[in-house]
Amino acid sequence: MEKKLSSMSPELYLKWAQEALSKGIAQRDLDNRAAQGIQILQLQKGFVRCNFIVPATALDANGKWHVGAIATIMDTAGAIAVYSETNRSKVVTDYNISYYSTAKIQDEIEIEGRVVANKGKLTSVMVEVRRKDNGELIATGKQWTASNDFRAPLGQPSKL
Repeated sequence: MEKKLSSMSPELYLKWAQEALSKGIAQRDLDNRAAQGIQILQLQKGFVRCNFIVPATALDANGKWHVGAIATIMDTAGAIAVYSETNRSKVVTDYNISYYSTAKIQDEIEIEGRVVANKGKLTSVMVEVRRKDNGELIATGKQWTASNDFRAPLGQPSKL
């Protein structure tokens, strides 16, 4: 989609983001499996709220939601929030996650990503992951992202 996201209506932006997720925005199989089934509920400038039902493909050997899959879905939500704020794809320069709990297959999860600082080329985003039924905190994460001023069309795989 060539149109700038900042000039899109909220409805069109939500449609674009949901289509990008369903097509596998990450262009990598592992990321796509970890985020399989994510649904965007609310999207506005600098903020995203998603629902997610933990699939069997995202479990560890003990049948719990794999911490790497949690990190991947947090990264996805953070990237969407940052892109909605800056209209740019950015690279993560610092990523800190605290895990408090986990989930099992078919547990319903809510993920929120919120931009907390936008300082030119640097943008910071906070992501929270909670159980939908009782609000129990599963993980929190903070990312700093940086722009490298490269503007490839969104959804186009890297040539690296």
